[in-house]
Amino acid sequence: MGGFGPPAEISWTGAGHARGERRSFLSQQFTAATVTELRHAVAAHVAAAGLTGETAEDFVLAVHELVTNAVRHGGGAGHLHLRRQGDVLRCDVVDHGTAAHAPPIQLSDGDVTGGRGLWLADQLADSLSLSHRPDGMTATVTIRLSR
Repeated sequence: MGGFGPPAEISWTGAGHARGERRSFLSQQFTAATVTELRHAVAAHVAAAGLTGETAEDFVLAVHELVTNAVRHGGGAGHLHLRRQGDVLRCDVVDHGTAAHAPPIQLSDGDVTGGRGLWLADQLADSLSLSHRPDGMTATVTIRLSR
């Protein structure tokens, strides 16, 4: 399965961070069969970066929601890239879905099954951004390590 990897448009602004303090923790392709294994790997890398407690659990859950969305709505597979720059962890989840545009980040009605993953990721992380590409979507969450 080719074509998965960090999207070319990912770049660091460097604003407020020391130069050269970029560190990739995890870069991995995933499918439905590897979602649980990937969640454990993300949790281990987040802990190694120094994020602990409820904040770490929230960030791991936010990433997990993006991964499961990629599997369900983005073509069944994707690529995750977790990295650190300064005191910020950033996780990009890339898929090759066929959606015509980025979906809205909103809470679905209570009587609707599903539809809460993006909203939940947005609530649990410091930021969530969606980038529609001609060949899919990139969802990015960030969290500050120092609180």
